[in-house]
Amino acid sequence: MVNPFAGEVALVIDGQRHVAKLTLGALAELEAALEAGGLVDLIERFEAGRFTARDVLALILAGLRGGGWQGSAEDLARVEIGSEFGGGLVGAARVAAALLARAFAPPPEEA
Repeated sequence: MVNPFAGEVALVIDGQRHVAKLTLGALAELEAALEAGGLVDLIERFEAGRFTARDVLALILAGLRGGGWQGSAEDLARVEIGSEFGGGLVGAARVAAALLARAFAPPPEEA
């Protein structure tokens, strides 16, 4: 079970369930992988629907690393991805968008 309030997103890689999360370390790795523009530009691309497959792959990889996955970008490029948002390219893009949204969402109000 994932905790969306902790920024977690569930996804399935080749039939095995994983939890992804953009931790501070994962975000730093993502920023380095993006080379130019940084996180603000990435968020703007997603908000405008101008993201690339490279953006999606980098986000999912960073999220998986934040969740403890030890695979590489090359490993991730060869797998089948499924999620609560569906599978294939659209499902992967939705996972990436959810990771961003959950990482930067304000915490829920405490009662």
